[in-house]
This record gives sequence, structure tokens and C-alpha cells, in this order.
Amino acid sequence: MDTQNTEIIVIGAGMAGATTAAHLAATRRVALLEAEESAGYHATGRSAAIWIRNYGSPDARILTAASRDFFEAPPPGFTETPLARPRAVIHLAPPGQVPHLEAMLAGATDMQPIAIEAVRRLVPVLRPGYAAMAAIEPDCFDIEVAALHQGFLKLARARGGVLALRHRAGRIWRQDGLWHAEAGSGARFAAPHLVNAAGAWGDEVADLAGVRRLGLQPMRRTACIIDPGPHDCADWPLLGDADHTWYVRPEARRKLLLSPADETPSPPCDAQPDELDVAVAVDRMAQALDIPVSRIEHRWAGLRSFTPDRGLAIGESEAPGFFWMVGQGGYGIQTAPAAGRLLAALVDGRAPDADLAAAVPLTDPRRFAGERR
Repeated sequence: MDTQNTEIIVIGAGMAGATTAAHLAATRRVALLEAEESAGYHATGRSAAIWIRNYGSPDARILTAASRDFFEAPPPGFTETPLARPRAVIHLAPPGQVPHLEAMLAGATDMQPIAIEAVRRLVPVLRPGYAAMAAIEPDCFDIEVAALHQGFLKLARARGGVLALRHRAGRIWRQDGLWHAEAGSGARFAAPHLVNAAGAWGDEVADLAGVRRLGLQPMRRTACIIDPGPHDCADWPLLGDADHTWYVRPEARRKLLLSPADETPSPPCDAQPDELDVAVAVDRMAQALDIPVSRIEHRWAGLRSFTPDRGLAIGESEAPGFFWMVGQGGYGIQTAPAAGRLLAALVDGRAPDADLAAAVPLTDPRRFAGERR
């Protein structure tokens, strides 16, 4: 079969691969290879994201801040749906979590204490006595994940990029200065640069390419949808405890999305929810909120993949032309616009924009080179 020559091969068409392809396609010919029948089937398609300035590792916070302008004012034609909808975030601290919340306040931007009674006015179902202290981040917003993902894919195609679905890479090798990727169908692609944006499968792609693993650990995260009963929850904030053992937020205006904020180690797979995790989520929420749960309307799980230090991995590996775009953990959606800009600059060999410069050493995948994997 003939080899399709291009300038960039991107493995994985979730959010990481989509933003990578969209940014690189502005100056280079890009082929985006996706194993599944649809782009974003795994983590991206199961994400219900919110932009939180103070969430995540130091590098994630830099990229989160640098992504804000894009969410609030995307390029013309990027999407017909607004990407951002204001949503405050409130952290509740039962007595044993007060020191943790105080530490969060000390190290956070735009987070401030809020009286418990003020929280109860916003969320009348808050149980008396649950929280000894609370803090609010008023300047957050829901993210329309599907619109963001499809916008990046549309932009990549408009710039000449090719999306190849059902093209799981079965072989990857470097020959004569080019990276080659062969799909199970036999289709072959060749390019000077290859970007590994395969999410939970990132280390498996590295194995195929003969590149050192990063030591990625996929973690299962569970969520479910419940009915808040007679309560109008559309404008409630996201609520959770300071130790991040549960959170709840409005979903589709009249429902609530609930999660135990679990991180269960998992191999790369089509993640499925565990009934115990769902029960734990309901129990923890019920200690804080007076919402009887008689039925779970929907439940699902996805994988969030972490590097050994829980920072992102964006940049070139020790192997020439092989770039990483993985390890987004739970921050991949809110950092996507800036992460795509950063990766494109690194592939092009130019200095990243000023708002991204501090993230470069923090996200360099070669920081793991001395670790045994």
C-alpha cells in the first residue's frame, strides 16, 4: 500500500490531538490518526469540564490561565455555541478539613472565604453543621466540551488536516529521518514529526515507536446524574469538599452531576463505572446536602492519565521528532487552547508566547529521562 507523506502525524483525536492538529495545521500538513470510530470516544467524550483557575499542578495553572481568552472569545467561526458559562465553585470544609482549606486560600488566586449562611442562600439544601468553613472561587465557568472539541477538529480540517478514523496504529518506526505509522488497515503515513496524543495509551504508543515510556498511570473517574427533586439547581455553584472526596454540579440545567472524585488505577481501557464508587458518591454528598437519591439516572466512567509527578508532558522526547502531548490528568479540557499553542511552538522550533514560557520547563517530557520505567 502507498505511503501518505505528510509533515506531522498526530496519534489520537481526543482533545489533546484535536488542539494539536488545529494549531499545527496552520503551517504544516497534518494527519490525525484515531483508533476508534469517532474522535474523542474516551476521556474527552466523557468529560464535564469547568474552568477553575486554582485547579491542578503549577504547569496546569499556567496553561489554564493562558487559555481563558480563547474560551471567552474563540476565533470567528470556531463554534456557534458559547464555550463558557459562568459557574462559581465553592469548597466546603468539615471541621477536620479546615487546615487544608486555609492552606488552599493562602496559595490561591481569586479565592476568598464565604460565610456558611451565604452558601446556604445559594444552595438551600446544605445541611446545618456539615461545614465549619467555606471558600468561593466566583470567577469560574462551565466549558462546552463537545463544542470545543468539534471546533478544533473543524479548524484542523479547514486548514487542510486529515482526520483518519478507525486507524489504530499497529506499527510505528523511524526510517531515513521520517516517522512511519501503519494502521491495522494497512494504511501508512510518514512525516518528520510524530505527536503522541494517545491519552491513556500514550506509553503503549511509545512502546510501538521504541521510545522510552514516561510512566503514565491512567486513573478511573466515576460520575453519575441524579435528580435534585423539587429544587431548581440551574444556578447553583459547583460544590465539593476541601479534600476533594466528592463534588456535585448542575448538569443540563435541571439535573446534578455527582462524582466521588475517585482516582482508581486502571490499565488503558474502555472504562466502566463501579457500583461501589457510585454508592460512595451518593453517601458523601448526602452528608452535606439534603437531597434524597432514589434513582441514578445515568452513570459512566473515564480515564484521566497522570505522569509520575502529575504534571503535563508537552514537548520533544529524547528521540528526534517524537513529541509528547499527554499526562493531562483532570486538566486537559481547561488547558487545551494554550497547550495546543505551546506544542505547536515547540514543534516549529520557535519561542512560545510569553504567557506560556514559564510552563516550558515544567512540561518538558525529558524531565523523566533519569527515572526507571
